[in-house]
Amino acid sequence: MNQFITFIHKEFLHVFRDNKTMLMLFGLPIAQILLFGFALTNEIKNAEIIICDYDQSIASHSIIEKINASKNFSLDKIIISEKEILPEFKKGIIKLAIVFPNGFESNLEHFNHGKIQILADASDPNTATTLTQYINLILADYQSEINQNNNRQAIIQPSVRMLYNPELKGATNFVPGVMTLVLLLVCVLMTSVSIVKEKEMGTMEVLLVSPMHPFLYILSKAVPYFILSIINLTVILLMSRFLLDIPIRGNIFTLYFVCSIFILCALSLGLLISNSTNSQQTAMLISLMGMLIPTILLTGFMFPLENMPLALQLISNVLPSKWFYIIIKDVMIKGLGISAVWKETLILISMTLGLLLLSLKKFKIRME
Repeated sequence: MNQFITFIHKEFLHVFRDNKTMLMLFGLPIAQILLFGFALTNEIKNAEIIICDYDQSIASHSIIEKINASKNFSLDKIIISEKEILPEFKKGIIKLAIVFPNGFESNLEHFNHGKIQILADASDPNTATTLTQYINLILADYQSEINQNNNRQAIIQPSVRMLYNPELKGATNFVPGVMTLVLLLVCVLMTSVSIVKEKEMGTMEVLLVSPMHPFLYILSKAVPYFILSIINLTVILLMSRFLLDIPIRGNIFTLYFVCSIFILCALSLGLLISNSTNSQQTAMLISLMGMLIPTILLTGFMFPLENMPLALQLISNVLPSKWFYIIIKDVMIKGLGISAVWKETLILISMTLGLLLLSLKKFKIRME
């Protein structure tokens, strides 16, 4: 029995001395609780909205105050014309718009019936549905107040219009997200093992004595995967269009242009990983775990970024997948042109050049 206790004590000492094991035992559960408990939630907070108030009445102002007081919404501005609504949606910031028509308060007082219009960006159907439900709850609360105070049965009827995805198909949000995930993981994973594979097979020495410039060697590793990724992209788009019935509203050349930039960015990241590691297992682990979890959690297609703490929002800005996801939704689903996504495209181009230069710098022309 004493020997058994001694071995248990020895095992505890091994565990306590291994910092990596201690981190996995205690650090990982704590990080997961904090991440999923506070940062990742389907509840939507501070969603940017605009309001067009033609009525300019006490009733409309009271409802606006209730909306403004809600933690779920952030009132961007009050506009004076419905013509301003669509341009605001195209900027990609506004999630919802509310229009109070002329005579809203008058109809509510004299006919016990008032109408308002709600327009939501349904390119993300879950967010659009949730936000309209929040508005309906606020309207129901105001309706209950005025009925109790005035002893009547007034009804506020919202007319909801879903922009870009009137049928609320989940695939319109699913396809751009999966496209982002697939292209990133495939490109990074394939290229991350390309150079390190030469090291393990012992053929790197032969390649290093060749007169070819290191940049051309790195480029030769990326070109085949770039062509295969373009074919992969074409298959995804064809399946989305003809199997899932997702219309491609934007210009197809613009779509391929921005996708090509993202593919090059992912390939450059894979080459950087390949140049920085010495085994295929390490390269694959970094590619899968280092890219999969951040892409799923911090891109925005599963969890709204607006809900996350500021630190995670800042971290998401360094992920190429976040910017590509924004671009692909605007171009493919909303039908916007390059003029609407030039900032995000420029960020992707900058990331691509930076990663490619860093890959070239990390490439060792001598075997150690």
